[in-house]
Amino acid sequence: MSDQDDAPPQDDKSEDAQPQPSASENSGGDSGEPQQTEANPFEKAGRNPLGGAGGTGGAGTAHAARRTFAPGRAERTYDIRGDGQVYEGNLFIGQFGPDSQPVVQGRVPQETLNHLADVYCEASGYHRMKQLLRTDGLLVLCGEPGSGRKATALALLSELTGNQVTRLDPTHAVHEINEQMIESAVGHLLELPQDDGRREPERGRGEHRRETRRPGRLSELHLDRFAELLRKADAYGVVLIESGDLADRVLRGRYGMYCPPAPADEVLHRHLRVLLKGEPEGALESARALAARTDVTEALGLDELRPGEAARLADHLARRQKGELTDEQLLDDCASFVRAQARAWFAGADRPGTLPEAQPTLSAAAFRIAVAVFNGSPYSLTAEAAELLAWELAVTLDPEEPTGRRLFGTHAEIRPMLARSVLEDGELDLGDAKVPMRAIRFQGEALATAVLREVWHGYHNVRGPMARWLRVLCDDPRPEVWVRASIAAGVLCSWDWIYGFGELVRPMATLDGVVPQMAAATALAEAAREPKVQPAVKALVKEWAKSENDALRDTAVLAHGYALPAGSVRSSLDALASVVRKLDDEDAGVIGTASFSVMRLLASGEPETVVERLVDWVEDGRRKLVDLVLISMIGTLTMRTTYLWGLDEVPELEPYDAQPLIVALLATRPELAPDLADLVRRAVSTARAGGTALDELSSLLRRAARNEEALGLVCGFLPLLATTRRDRDRLRSLLADLVRDRDRPMDKAAAGRMWDAVGAGAER
Repeated sequence: MSDQDDAPPQDDKSEDAQPQPSASENSGGDSGEPQQTEANPFEKAGRNPLGGAGGTGGAGTAHAARRTFAPGRAERTYDIRGDGQVYEGNLFIGQFGPDSQPVVQGRVPQETLNHLADVYCEASGYHRMKQLLRTDGLLVLCGEPGSGRKATALALLSELTGNQVTRLDPTHAVHEINEQMIESAVGHLLELPQDDGRREPERGRGEHRRETRRPGRLSELHLDRFAELLRKADAYGVVLIESGDLADRVLRGRYGMYCPPAPADEVLHRHLRVLLKGEPEGALESARALAARTDVTEALGLDELRPGEAARLADHLARRQKGELTDEQLLDDCASFVRAQARAWFAGADRPGTLPEAQPTLSAAAFRIAVAVFNGSPYSLTAEAAELLAWELAVTLDPEEPTGRRLFGTHAEIRPMLARSVLEDGELDLGDAKVPMRAIRFQGEALATAVLREVWHGYHNVRGPMARWLRVLCDDPRPEVWVRASIAAGVLCSWDWIYGFGELVRPMATLDGVVPQMAAATALAEAAREPKVQPAVKALVKEWAKSENDALRDTAVLAHGYALPAGSVRSSLDALASVVRKLDDEDAGVIGTASFSVMRLLASGEPETVVERLVDWVEDGRRKLVDLVLISMIGTLTMRTTYLWGLDEVPELEPYDAQPLIVALLATRPELAPDLADLVRRAVSTARAGGTALDELSSLLRRAARNEEALGLVCGFLPLLATTRRDRDRLRSLLADLVRDRDRPMDKAAAGRMWDAVGAGAER
């Protein structure tokens, strides 16, 4: 080799410098194929068919969604045990038979108050609550059901009145309470219903409506009047309300206080101490150890138990210590906690069945479902999705009633309480970068699946608005939206394939636009995780691949990029090859879509299977299969790994998310480098693909020049591309052009290293 051949490129910017042959002029290649005069079918090679909708944020969103609906979440079969116990706060409120009704008005039994004295754990701020109650005679405690607010109210009233406590009928509004209802020197407990007590019109027969008496809207004036009645009778009163708009208003007044849950661990200990009294020594410690056991905490599926749940768990643990339950029965009982929470959220959530009276409860239900789908996502996206679902629910309940959005409803700091969720600072992974976000998540990893199961299986009429809602979300170009919605749709399809296919998958697949088709493909792949559903998905995708409907065929091609519908990477590659072989010339654009799926499979956990098949297709020699290989390899040169996410994580590729796929493969699967080099060299040297391939290779070299690790990998790869003199001349011409680029000249030191690497190919 001459000295000139070994000299690195110089930065020649003179006007007289002669340009090197262009990529297209230098790509006649070893194949000897004539240059085509028609439009280049490779112009879009390496481009994401989803555009921005399949770009940044898709990988992180998909993996977060999969963790939300990971296999085994809340799938234990169980029934809520009807043992006659009513659990509220951090004590047992009472017992009643299956045919009886709980007492809503009257004295609290002395044995209940005695039991409370043994087990009650003071909530934070208890002494402040007692001081306000002594001063004003009235206290309004705000909190969630099961948070211990009722136990705290009973403890306060019992302490101040010497265990003389009565409960008032909750069907009476505060302003309806009169002197005759107030007992002297007695504590009065009133628990307001969640609906904030307004007059609610109910539908009568025909078109008539009638007014039913409901508690009036609570105001500070009503509380002042109630407090005055209590003071005159030397009595005390506590009103309980749930977190929400009403609580937000009351907390800004003189009577309201938030009742935080007492520490669950302390509540559990106190209940166990009472329940295990008389048991052999060490029973208490054994029960506490059992509560901390991994299988028990996983069955519970909650980050932190509320006091009422801690009391309920104590009962289960005590029964296990006494031999009344087996381990399996204990785990079944623990798994019922999230189911009980979901059931409590949605039972009668559309009461009273008319708008606008039911709107608050419908909005709360929609918010809980939205958090289930977007668990861990930005609060803004979740809240907007919840509003869309609330509208769907409202128009389903009453199509003739106009509905809108409240502009200043429940504050963002309070609204998560409706869904047992929290707001927290986090980072949203966009692939290219991570940006700060205000995220919302359930306080328990099992709640998301439990919520969807409860709604999907328990309330058939909710399926329609949910399906319409998910279809709208799956047409959103933001990956943070459509990916979440499509994975949730897939989970629902796995639970009821017939309904899910008809109402979710097919309607999305037939919409115009690649985003809903990709969403349908993602839903199909997610549904295929269920072994009993996978054969149906496989048969459907096979049928769609043969369809004359372009949208259905494209959806099938995209679905094979996940491997799940076909059952394996090898089967998906076979299916893609079958589609491509049968394409007419006018359908050549499908090859680009198929290449995207091939690259997805390359980014899966079995790249060696894909590379082996690509080599076979090249050796097969059929033009359409060869074109699929060429376009796929061109794409690997610039398509960043983060764009090629699948529904299963590939941890070894994560450090290379921002790098082109071929760089990630060279780093993680170096044994594939020779075959990858042969395939890339084929793309560069084939006349019909060479121009585009060299353009993409230029982009790869530019990117590598700015990253030391990528530069080392590329320099190790270039000798494999430069096996002939013609290869070396082509690559060095390309490097020279990059160094001499007037607008973006490549770093000469990096180019020099690449130049030397190309020369090393001659020594192999």
